[in-house]
Amino acid sequence: MSEETLLVFPCEFPIKAMGKADVELDLLVLDIVRRHTDSVTQDRVNTRPSKNGTYVSITVTVTATSKPQLDAIYQDLSGHPHILMVL
Repeated sequence: MSEETLLVFPCEFPIKAMGKADVELDLLVLDIVRRHTDSVTQDRVNTRPSKNGTYVSITVTVTATSKPQLDAIYQDLSGHPHILMVL
């Protein structure tokens, strides 16, 4: 069974994870994403704090090779208790 997707692989794909700013969320997100791809370098990571500094968003741009790879990244990120939302 083939899964439909509008993406053409390989492609550059930004993944955004958000959580509380009181943990080293950037390192956590990088560790999880690197389990699924080796194409992540520090220059492909963007960190942005919320207006009040309570939350932080981490955007990691990966070179995605398949839909199952992206699904696995999203599942691992979503399953971590420190990560509140993944886009």
